[in-house]
Amino acid sequence: MTTVNNPKDARKINISSKVTMRLTAALLCAALLLGPADSFTSPTAKIPNRASTALDLGVVITGGANGVGYAYADEFLSRGHSVVICDVADLEAPLSSLKAKHPNGEVYGTKCDVSSASDVESLGSFAVSNLGTIHHWINNAGVNGGRRSLMDVPPSQVELVVKVNLLGILLCTQTAMKIMSSQPSVTGHIYNTVGSGVKGGGTPGYACYGATKRGLPQLTDSLRKEIEEGVQGYPKKEMKGEVKVHSLSPGMVFTKLLLEDSTKELRKFPFGVLAAQPEEVASDLVPKILSSNPNGNSIEFLGTDKILRKFFERFVLQKKSEYIDDEGNVIRFPGEEYNEDGVRALY
Repeated sequence: MTTVNNPKDARKINISSKVTMRLTAALLCAALLLGPADSFTSPTAKIPNRASTALDLGVVITGGANGVGYAYADEFLSRGHSVVICDVADLEAPLSSLKAKHPNGEVYGTKCDVSSASDVESLGSFAVSNLGTIHHWINNAGVNGGRRSLMDVPPSQVELVVKVNLLGILLCTQTAMKIMSSQPSVTGHIYNTVGSGVKGGGTPGYACYGATKRGLPQLTDSLRKEIEEGVQGYPKKEMKGEVKVHSLSPGMVFTKLLLEDSTKELRKFPFGVLAAQPEEVASDLVPKILSSNPNGNSIEFLGTDKILRKFFERFVLQKKSEYIDDEGNVIRFPGEEYNEDGVRALY
């Protein structure tokens, strides 16, 4: 036991102990959230943000009516690229908003249920008709099915989550690959959005959602090998254009998907520490998407370095959340509109 005679020294030791405890807690929380280092086999992209070239690229974004999908479209348009968005929701308002923000930009929209093979086929035709060439296809559409025990989830909701999150990505990826492989001398990139559960940790309350996300790294790796090596026993597919498939991780985003059915405790942590606004995520990820990416890699917004920095700011520096108050309520800024769950309207 250390004996301290000077009260000032005692205070210093006490403060130092508190900082050490906070830092230790932060690192433990980070370790729990990140999971084992080898649990996600695809290599993580470490690509610096940089401006895109002047080339006008064709981009398809599913689930583009709201949230991060809308923010992606906004960011791509601001960089001079042409965009097609699709959604099951009405697209009149988001399209009007994007066209008003980018009067010289090219943005198109069509209704599409990504779990419908015929809808996805029509989406592909619509995109080619309007964009000509498709360089980037972002599978962003997804649903979580609500936060509750699997025993309490209606079978129809289980079916919806699996259809949209897994079948939808398979159908969209298949269509995108067919289009991109027929584009001479063009490299096309497909991005499959991952989420909570992708690294194998439990997602209580979101069992269906987590299960659908867990399978996506396997899909990405399977397609990478099919593209590079072919399928044993069959002739390798001849492609006029190059196709690359990636995982895309936007992290925690303040959208309906995150905030609906959330509790004050969840909003305080981890949302209040790790979650970001759609525009912040899009401005970070779009430059990475536009960079040259190796086949099969993962592009992340919330990487290890950013998680550790956010934990350090919150638990060591005691920095308050910009978006969640001490009681776990969403902070509503003057002049902004919010729905009942605290989701901010983007237009």
